[in-house]
Amino acid sequence: MKRQEMLTVFLLGGFGYGLCEIVWRGYTHPTMFLLGGVCLVCLYAGNKRYCLLPFALRCVCGGIVITSLELVTGSIVNILLGMNVWDYSDMPLNLYGQVCPQFLLAWILLCVPALFLCKKIALIFGNTFMK
Repeated sequence: MKRQEMLTVFLLGGFGYGLCEIVWRGYTHPTMFLLGGVCLVCLYAGNKRYCLLPFALRCVCGGIVITSLELVTGSIVNILLGMNVWDYSDMPLNLYGQVCPQFLLAWILLCVPALFLCKKIALIFGNTFMK
């Protein structure tokens, strides 16, 4: 992946993730910009590498990747550093208050537009192999 391509994907992911948080919760945190950038870079790279897999499976895998990154980020930001950016302790089946199945489902659904965005970005940068 070219540096400009990765930077573009990272920035779009950061702004998009922050925007989703603002729409959903009414506010965001700077660490969510970083998390969103990393999430979209991972989705983009995975979508390029596994472009032959069915779209629905790529969405499910994307949701799992985002949830995993949220768990790692939450463990560092919320538990280790005590920043308390989010807490899902009141949600059923949560894991350490950092992730829960309800948001896994939301991330899977949000992967639909995110993967279409990845495809558009790939086309802009001359990568025609994404489906």
